Amino acid sequence: MGNDVLTMAKRFRGFLPVIIDVETGGLDHTTDALLEIAMVFVTMNEEGFLEVGETYHEHVEPFEGARLDPESLALNGIDPDHPFRFAVDEKIALENLFVPVKEHLARMGCSRAVLVGHNAWFDLFFMKSAIARAGINKHPFHGFTTFDTATMGAMVFGETVLARIADAAGLRFDRNKAHSAIYDAEMTARLFCIMINACRGITP
Repeated sequence: MGNDVLTMAKRFRGFLPVIIDVETGGLDHTTDALLEIAMVFVTMNEEGFLEVGETYHEHVEPFEGARLDPESLALNGIDPDHPFRFAVDEKIALENLFVPVKEHLARMGCSRAVLVGHNAWFDLFFMKSAIARAGINKHPFHGFTTFDTATMGAMVFGETVLARIADAAGLRFDRNKAHSAIYDAEMTARLFCIMINACRGITP
């Protein structure tokens, strides 16, 4: 096991940060559809700095009886009935994503995955509701601990909005691509790495 693996395992108390962004059919995780999940891993280089890793993505079929709020669909641009979405059932989508999470946990020597998100409670609640509907009893994510880049952005840059944090960090945020799960997850991952790396001098 290399030094990079040992460092990642120790850096977050045995937790593996995994960036998640979901797109949904509304704001209520108990009634509204989960439509899209993007997941980004981070790696650690030989100097101990985080870098953005692989991206995984699933289009999700609305669960039976799910609410689809027209305002939310207008915001994220998702047509749940589009034939080329190639959406899959929630259980299949989650199981597909959990496979690489478990592989990364084993490779990095970490005990549990922790969801990293922008306003992470939103993504965690939708993920947990989908997990419950799918009847998945054992999954790799911590049940309540998250790393929230909105909070981190307030601490590091004095901003809480994703686009404004990106601007403050010197990244070009394309507002035309916002509310795409992949784009938002990858931007969140870049910001997470920047902010964690900025703390390198004051944390172990």
